[in-house]
Amino acid sequence: MSKYRFQGNPTEGLVGATLGFFIGFAAVSLFGPTAKKFKDVMDLTPVMVGFLVAMPSLSGSLLRIPFSAWVDTTGGRKPFLVLLGLSIVGMLGLTGVIYLYYPDRLSASLYPLLLVLGLLSGCGIATFSVGISQVSYWFPQSRQGWALGTYAGIGNIAPGLFSFLLPVALASLGLGGAYLAWLVFLVVGTALYYYLGRNAWYFQLRDQGVPPEEARTEAARAGQEIFPAGSTKDSLVISARVWKTWALTAIYFTTFGGFIALTAWLPTYWQTFFKVGAVTAGTLTALYSILTSVIRVVGGSVSDRLGGERTAILSLLTMGVGAVLMMFSHNYGLSVFAEILMALGMGVGNAAVFKLVPQEVPDAVGGAAGWVGGLGAFGGFAIPPVMGAFVRAQGAPGYATGFVVYVGLALISLVLAYVLQRNHGTVTPQTA
Repeated sequence: MSKYRFQGNPTEGLVGATLGFFIGFAAVSLFGPTAKKFKDVMDLTPVMVGFLVAMPSLSGSLLRIPFSAWVDTTGGRKPFLVLLGLSIVGMLGLTGVIYLYYPDRLSASLYPLLLVLGLLSGCGIATFSVGISQVSYWFPQSRQGWALGTYAGIGNIAPGLFSFLLPVALASLGLGGAYLAWLVFLVVGTALYYYLGRNAWYFQLRDQGVPPEEARTEAARAGQEIFPAGSTKDSLVISARVWKTWALTAIYFTTFGGFIALTAWLPTYWQTFFKVGAVTAGTLTALYSILTSVIRVVGGSVSDRLGGERTAILSLLTMGVGAVLMMFSHNYGLSVFAEILMALGMGVGNAAVFKLVPQEVPDAVGGAAGWVGGLGAFGGFAIPPVMGAFVRAQGAPGYATGFVVYVGLALISLVLAYVLQRNHGTVTPQTA
């Protein structure tokens, strides 16, 4: 029996991290859809509205990199709480602005303040990579696919779920009341994470003042398999020197960045290309969003059995087939089927990528998860303008032919996944 005190177990670590990510992601889901309400009262241009809506996603992507690497030195609790705390500050500020100034006193002079508050409210999205690292240290490699798939799958349900609740909240509570309700939800959720969130055993021992080597030995006896190599900077540098980190980043750009982009693109696609109503378009988009998230749980278990590389290849093939159908289909039912194929492929692909992160970069899981999660999410910014170019060139038919972007990304990612499979088990030098 160990002479040191341990708190929690892998299951409790998974529950705490999943709760923290769900809370952080759900809270910001209010800002994007309601930011457009500021357009008329503040006389904002479409470009200004676009920047306003993009602010939470920008901070939520960029901050994944340093905060995930920070996990390698302190465990996940502190980074989680800092990010959730920053989100609370942002939501508190937005709530105050709405109650004090909206609509009559809300002028363009407050636009810079809204940009800053939007950036702060998006910090909760960055908890994703923090939780990936936190959960990775808790679980053995043989179960990481399931654990990380469960974590990301449940946490990513938040935007789709709250897209159903938002219209009800706005109708019954008004804009200010909805923001206040979301703020309370975020504060309560952060308090719950404070009590439920657990660092893996190695980090608990380090907090007790145990020297690193002894902490590693004791934590290994308790069942921990993966350990960090050094500081936050070390984690980022070590992971950046591993070429597999960048291959996984590119694949995640396709599967998760593509998921973010398509969630924003689909409502307009359905309404413009098939002339359906806003409610139907929203329902189809929510179907895509929730299915992509939930299937990550299954994808994680499949990755444990088949291996992350093989699972990624199968998922990218599925996504690619769906994208080809979306390109050429002018049939409503076939396009719905194609959307479902893309959801299945991208969701399972997301799970496969993070099965591979701790496998391929075990000495710097936090740094690798930060690079992959942060830079991969930029697909959400890069893909829509490229697809929009097809619409500008072709008009309404461009909404379909623009899916050639996803076909191309799927093919590139397939090549990378095949290369990873061919190099399975090879050790990459981590020094310059």
